[in-house]
Amino acid sequence: MAKEKDDRKRGDMAQPGLAALSPFELKDELIKAAGGGAVERPANASMLNAGRGNPNFLATIPRHGFWQLGLFAMRESERSFAYMPEGVGGFPRREGLEERFDLFLRENKGVAGIDFLRGAVSYVRDQLGLSSGDFLYEMCEGILASNYPVPDRMLKLSEVIVGQYLRREMIGRHPFVGEFDVFAVEGGTAAMTYIFNTMRENHLIKPGDTIALGMPIFTPYIEIPRLNDYQLNVVNLNAGVENGWQYTKEELDKLRDPKVKAFFLVNPSNPPSVKMDDESLQYIADIVKERPDLILLTDDVYGTFADDFVSLFALAPKNTILVYSYSKYFGATGWRLGTIATHRDNVLDRLISELPKDVKKQLHERYESITTEPEKLKFIDRLVADSRTVALNHTAGLSTPQQVQMVLFSLFSLMDTPDAYKNALKRLIRKRKQALYEEVGIAFDDSDPNQVDYYTILDAEYLGERMFGREFVDWQLKSTQPTELLFRLAREARVVLLPGLGFGTQHASGRVSLANLNESDYRQIGRAVRRLIEEYVERFNAETGKKLDKTKVK
Repeated sequence: MAKEKDDRKRGDMAQPGLAALSPFELKDELIKAAGGGAVERPANASMLNAGRGNPNFLATIPRHGFWQLGLFAMRESERSFAYMPEGVGGFPRREGLEERFDLFLRENKGVAGIDFLRGAVSYVRDQLGLSSGDFLYEMCEGILASNYPVPDRMLKLSEVIVGQYLRREMIGRHPFVGEFDVFAVEGGTAAMTYIFNTMRENHLIKPGDTIALGMPIFTPYIEIPRLNDYQLNVVNLNAGVENGWQYTKEELDKLRDPKVKAFFLVNPSNPPSVKMDDESLQYIADIVKERPDLILLTDDVYGTFADDFVSLFALAPKNTILVYSYSKYFGATGWRLGTIATHRDNVLDRLISELPKDVKKQLHERYESITTEPEKLKFIDRLVADSRTVALNHTAGLSTPQQVQMVLFSLFSLMDTPDAYKNALKRLIRKRKQALYEEVGIAFDDSDPNQVDYYTILDAEYLGERMFGREFVDWQLKSTQPTELLFRLAREARVVLLPGLGFGTQHASGRVSLANLNESDYRQIGRAVRRLIEEYVERFNAETGKKLDKTKVK
């Protein structure tokens, strides 16, 4: 009876069709499994969803600043019109704005966010050399949302400030020649959508073309090229757990193939959460020197959690599109804040200029409604136009309150010279990782400087071999379905992880977000994983006649 029950349970985990689901669709099935089916579960047991990357922390100081700035801007709006009890206000006035802001700061001394705003204005004036009055006016008009975004790609001073933030976090002390443009977008998801679309519209990628993906990778990068919109062939560059999630030179050499038009990667990686080492970055930059036509896209959303992070954008700026989202670092997934950056002298503009005459004629007709010289329209401005189907380009651009919050987040980081906020987040997520692995029963190696730890991968093959040897792993691979462990964790322990296979990992595994639960929750997850491992050891011993000790690890 016990064996029949086990077989039936394993059968439930291997439902037909699950292999075709994305990890986020499979997550919904896991949540359903966690919602019912275990008779012995207490009614008040809570579900631990460690599959989501949404952090449970957020940056409070720049948010306080946002609300205080909003109060000042409202006062300015009401001041610009004669008093109207019906609730009608006007645009803020530039004349005397700085003096009135100083008065507002004095009147609200000690209120949360006021000191931050005072420091932000001083930083903009004294460190960035910008007009504090112009900055205040742009912020007031922006937070009131009383005008269209002008320029539509990004507000003028906002682009300068966000650009400085990207320089600090993505480039650091690495030498960088030239300037870059920034397009403010609705999070990293919009950035991905816009880039794929505009590359297609401008014939930089066509159906049947080949691109390379750095695997494992955020699932949409795997799924989008398959859509009938694109129909791209994909070459995978695989980074394995056995190599510390780094790419070997043999894998990177795939980029030397002239058929590969572009290389897309997430750095630090998702889900392993490991940044590319310096040697690999330089190796790619050297390949680009041999292949000056190669387009690179690096999605660096987790770079701000890394120690001494340097983006591929810093080493190969003219070939690289930089995507960065504020969502994870500032706990701002609901704000939808992201950026696309391109060097002002870039391969995308050059490739467009070299297109055949008939294609150039088509593109001239596509963009002639927004400029008298469509041929001179930069790729990044084509992104802006295409994001609103060209015809609505005059109303393009990220909403201005979103841009204001993005600027305040950027200034908060720029002003935090001791990196107090960054170091606090690193301590938080690394303590959670330690708690998880302590309960699993494995001492994890935290000596790798490339570990970022926003996520961690519970790799069944790698951990099983480390704990109980290769024979146990071979038995496990033959005796269990790839998703069985995930469904059993969901059904029996109400723990939801995302399948690593859906991100392109080579072994059956589960992605654990270290950002969205409390330390005690990760201990509970670790204990649940440990209990299932011990049960697998018992099954192994019973079926093979071996005597592995489930209480000890190698």
